[in-house]
Amino acid sequence: MAAEEPAPSGPAKVVAGVRDRFNSPSVAAARFLVQRGLLKPLIWSLTRVTVIGREKLKDLSGGFVVVANHSSHLDAPLIVGSLPRRLARYLATGAAADYFFAVWWRRGLTALFFNAFPVKRMESKAKSMSARSLLSRGIPILIFPEGTRSKDGEVGTFKPGAAALAASCDVPTIPMALIGAHVAHPRGANWPRRGRYPVGVVFGEPLRPVAGETPGHFAERTKQEILRLRDLHSATILGQSPRSRGALK
Repeated sequence: MAAEEPAPSGPAKVVAGVRDRFNSPSVAAARFLVQRGLLKPLIWSLTRVTVIGREKLKDLSGGFVVVANHSSHLDAPLIVGSLPRRLARYLATGAAADYFFAVWWRRGLTALFFNAFPVKRMESKAKSMSARSLLSRGIPILIFPEGTRSKDGEVGTFKPGAAALAASCDVPTIPMALIGAHVAHPRGANWPRRGRYPVGVVFGEPLRPVAGETPGHFAERTKQEILRLRDLHSATILGQSPRSRGALK
């Protein structure tokens, strides 16, 4: 595993006097230990991970919205493990309130591993208010706009909430294509499939809405960029393994 980048001052100091688990340096240090010392080595040992486009993130700082397709429980670990540490340190992940926050031990684990905040999937206003508060404090967030994992790996409709958040908070959206995760760890499976299936994480250029663009149109444009990144790199990433090619047929 490559050496980690030095810890930055980061977004924790954007809003003076506001301190909680989302921007606590001590909690971030504990999260770093479990993410990079436990979770990343485990996922990288169970799959064969290719990361593309990290150089596109070199000018990022403060708040931003990571938007990705969603088809597997591998998705969030792949994202936090692939981001540079200075960007992943305070990243807060939107997690379904009705599942991840319904049981105390699941709530504790998702908070520790992913700095998670609850997303009420049927109440978009509650989601927007929570996420907007984090962004206003300079804390980046990860949202899966499909709202749930795809059953077959195909990318579903992007809800406009993430696009509206990015526009209203004047922060960039980072499109990210996840490739092969639905094969490596299918929906409904308790554990990744044996054989170290290839998966890919592809970062796109930061996006912002153009003048007059609605949240719905911005969400669709972000989706199309993720599809473009997926189509551009799938053959290279999935072509590493004949076994994975057979699984995709």
